[in-house]
Amino acid sequence: MKLYGRGHLALLAVCSSLATSAILIGVGTPILLARVENAALEAGALAGRSASLGAQPSAWTVPPERADPSRPSDPPARVEYLEAQAQTTAVPFSNSELENIQVYERMNPGVVNITTQTMSINWFMEPIPQAGGSGSGSIIDARGYVLTNNHVIAGAHRVFITLACGTEFEGTVVGTDPENDLAVLRFQPDEGMELQVIPYGDSSSLRVGQRVLAIGNPFALERTLTVGIVSGLGRPVRISRQHVVRDMIQTDASINPGNSGGPLLDSQGRMIGINTMIYSPSGGSVGIGFAVPVNTARRVVSEIMLHGRVRRGWIDATMVQLFPALVRHARLSVDQGLLVSRTHRDGLAERAGLRQGSSPVRHGTSVIYTGGDVIVSANGMEIRVLSDLYAALEMSRPGDLVSLGIIRGGQPMTLDVVLADREEALN
Repeated sequence: MKLYGRGHLALLAVCSSLATSAILIGVGTPILLARVENAALEAGALAGRSASLGAQPSAWTVPPERADPSRPSDPPARVEYLEAQAQTTAVPFSNSELENIQVYERMNPGVVNITTQTMSINWFMEPIPQAGGSGSGSIIDARGYVLTNNHVIAGAHRVFITLACGTEFEGTVVGTDPENDLAVLRFQPDEGMELQVIPYGDSSSLRVGQRVLAIGNPFALERTLTVGIVSGLGRPVRISRQHVVRDMIQTDASINPGNSGGPLLDSQGRMIGINTMIYSPSGGSVGIGFAVPVNTARRVVSEIMLHGRVRRGWIDATMVQLFPALVRHARLSVDQGLLVSRTHRDGLAERAGLRQGSSPVRHGTSVIYTGGDVIVSANGMEIRVLSDLYAALEMSRPGDLVSLGIIRGGQPMTLDVVLADREEALN
């Protein structure tokens, strides 16, 4: 019988391991590769202890820059295999996703969080501050002007504006426009601070089906992005007893509490609306969202920044919305419209020929004068209730000429009236 020494046995083990590794590399089984690698390492250690063979270099030596620190060495075939797997599992972004990401990253710094502080009275009749509501806003001017909803800051004692970087400023209310639920705030940025301004778009060119993006602070969380489409245009939405906002943008993008006042953007990152409300039977984000068109906001903002308020035209007369008892008592030929009870003495309406009532009648605590003209249209828009007149004159200015359709003595007539300043006419 032929005897073998320890050196012969070590050499035989190394050769067998290398041959097996070569076969398995060809097959390409990662799990077996790891086992072969361990066998080779053990055989190399055994060979190192053999005095007859001396130290032999490992066939699986890996460059230090590619070595896995958690294990003695990584075979090149295994490293290449893992890199190939990583490349095949990487999912590229679609063009639509890239646009969303780019819009958010560019415009997010221009969206601010707005929180308010209100005042209440305790049991000792002392005023105490308490937390108010919160919402979002858009920086529209590098000097620190912010556009938001009026209901976000309504009744606020103090207003705080927090930028995307986390810096908080106390803001002031420049002016409000309750008729369109808009407000303009301002804060004083630090010297040298560069603000990201949200650029205006054009809401007149919107189309149903167009993709839109909403950025805001829902539920007082960090800024979030929701995506949807324009699902309707020209929607009239009542925001108060007297005010109806016409031409609202309807969208299916989620508008949750805290999104109010934030921008509705197009795919280029331009503001085309101001997120205002959501109609939801469930009370959640599943519903119909509405945004004020940016073209309306641009006109309102310029007036507020210039005059501190929005100047609108108005008929300087006292008008009463028709109701059944009044129609029967005055024996009117129409049952919808606005009765001209009194005109301002020597006012624009009186000089234009608008006729006031002459027969007083008490209704509750007020006195109505019957016998005057009944306004049934303004600039071609039908006037049935008082909110219709607000909507018809929403875009007018003091000094503008309005064409009124009236009923006088049962006969329809047309009368041109120069408008007065609404705030002055109603006060």
